[in-house]
Amino acid sequence: MSRRALRRLRGEQRGQEPLEPGALQFVLRDDDDAEEEGPKRGPGGRRPGGSGKEGVQVNNRFELINVEDLEDDPVVNGEKSDCVLTDAAVSGNKGKIQRGNPETKREGNVAKAAPLEQSNASGKLRKKKKKQKNKKNSTGEASESGMEDIDRILERIEDGSGLSRPGPPPLSSRKHVLYVEHRHLNPDTELKRYFGARAVLGEQRPRQRQRVYPKCTWLTTPKSTWPRYSKPGLSMRLLESKKGLSFFAFEHSEEYQQAQHKFLVAVESMEPNNIVVLLQTSPYHVDSLLQLSDACRFQEDQEMARDLIERALYSMECAFHPLFSLTSGTCRLDYRRPENRSFYLALYKQMSFLEKRGCPRTALEFCKLILSLEPDEDPLCMLLLVDHLALRARNYEYLIRLFQEWEAHRNLSQLPNFAFSVPLAYFLLSQQTDLPQHELSSAREKASLLIQQALTMFPGVLMPLLEYCSVRPDASVSNHRFFGPDAEISQPPALTQLVSLYLGRSHFLWKEPATMSWLEENVREVLQAVDAGDPAVEACENRRKMLYQRAPRNIHRHVILSEIREAVAALPPDVTTQSVMGFDPLPPLDTIYSYVRPERLSPVSHGNTVALFFRSLLPNYTVEGERPEEGVPGGLNHNQGLNRLMLAVRDMMANFHFNDLEAPREDNPEGEGDWD
Repeated sequence: MSRRALRRLRGEQRGQEPLEPGALQFVLRDDDDAEEEGPKRGPGGRRPGGSGKEGVQVNNRFELINVEDLEDDPVVNGEKSDCVLTDAAVSGNKGKIQRGNPETKREGNVAKAAPLEQSNASGKLRKKKKKQKNKKNSTGEASESGMEDIDRILERIEDGSGLSRPGPPPLSSRKHVLYVEHRHLNPDTELKRYFGARAVLGEQRPRQRQRVYPKCTWLTTPKSTWPRYSKPGLSMRLLESKKGLSFFAFEHSEEYQQAQHKFLVAVESMEPNNIVVLLQTSPYHVDSLLQLSDACRFQEDQEMARDLIERALYSMECAFHPLFSLTSGTCRLDYRRPENRSFYLALYKQMSFLEKRGCPRTALEFCKLILSLEPDEDPLCMLLLVDHLALRARNYEYLIRLFQEWEAHRNLSQLPNFAFSVPLAYFLLSQQTDLPQHELSSAREKASLLIQQALTMFPGVLMPLLEYCSVRPDASVSNHRFFGPDAEISQPPALTQLVSLYLGRSHFLWKEPATMSWLEENVREVLQAVDAGDPAVEACENRRKMLYQRAPRNIHRHVILSEIREAVAALPPDVTTQSVMGFDPLPPLDTIYSYVRPERLSPVSHGNTVALFFRSLLPNYTVEGERPEEGVPGGLNHNQGLNRLMLAVRDMMANFHFNDLEAPREDNPEGEGDWD
């Protein structure tokens, strides 16, 4: 029982009890107790009053008394009680009272001898437990504060110079434009802001205690419903490092290669159940998980499709090289290697699920991660999507910064999505009320200038955009030759495809009344410039004819993955006539193969026409000595296939009756057309 409880039982108040020489034993400890309990540290990790191996050195002996009183007092709403101040005041006057009243001191020793012995025994145990809890709490608080500063620590570690700068600039200016933040890769972080931590993590906490997995991952959170993880034979190696960049590549072991061959056979069979059978033996085969996820998504099972993608990401993250970093923006994966494509596609599909789930901020981080793996080639053409996610996440500053830094060498203004999204970001930024007035006016002027340039360069965007937003334009706009039907018809097919992709994805961002009125003002300004014969109008027309002759392969790949109907309908025939696989859509023409799939023996190669005929009637038929097809259960040899074929023919002949045939009529002696 604590001293405060004893005072309440006796009906005494703080400061009225007599003091004795042993009263300070609650605070001061001998060396043996200090060794058993360990040095006491403050919240900052330092010993109060000094540090050293000799013991606790205190200049003010009442300093530790205040700390002990803090431990005894209850906590109310995360704060200590106000009575701690009175304890400090009373303890500061103890010395004067003891020197001035010796009789009271002796009476107090006799009256409180027994209670103090009991309270000392129980109080020491209780204080030891509290000290251990306080040590754990201080450690937990330190770890939480360390997690908040992990981005700064990683940035200092990954700095090539390794020198501390005397006056570092702000953190936002030192980050790379493709820098990925770990905390934004977790969708729960974004959902907590919308619905609260209790609604998001309420059902997950008991499950996490029972889960045992080999490592903690950033891209996804393992689930207890997943199969037990075992290394599937997937690994990553470092190819080379040059000019501050590190080039990596995934590798398949022999066991994983055999699973890959079986997967290709299962895909050729066009039967999803064969992929399910393969996943029972290889539960973390990435391509099988991606292909089965598409099958589940087509069957409207979105939850299972997302779960399979997360399992594929977990399998690949467990195979990361120790030097591979998700956040630095200096790690590269060559898309020409088939082993690396699975990681690209898994990230893209996870990003799509996050956007549909209502987590655009997390989807933006995944988009930056995909773009950072190969920003020059951009195999999935993420530049057509990053602006949309930035606007949905209301991260206008990032979109403007990306445009300013990459416009010089990437010509982002020549893409319709950037040409219209950047001025929209400036306009939405000017609508905020927490910025100074001069910044708001500057953003509004910049937005008007850029949207007029976009309308001049891409006049075929206006009328479809107004149609998507269910807005009927004025007759002066719809009948004008610049924005009329000719503007949409005369643009090149590649440009039509880009415009359809942008409008099908981002048209709803323009539906606000304030945005539409701002757009109307700038449309009238553009029409006045066109009627006045502005030379910029003709220059933009010549540029449209010279550019956009044919879209590159990465844009076609992006359109296929986006599944936007208007954009898919605008694909050229040479792309639509190809067979597109979900696990590898439109592979690069210069693919780098690390291993080759073994050739499968076919009946045609042996010149066995009879076997080919039997195979056409019985798909499971195999020639004697030939192994059954992988992925096909069972298989028949030559004799078994011949016997089954004869039985089938016998059954067919037994059910066939010649009386069913009609005799030829007189007007049709040849009997043409009389066979049923």
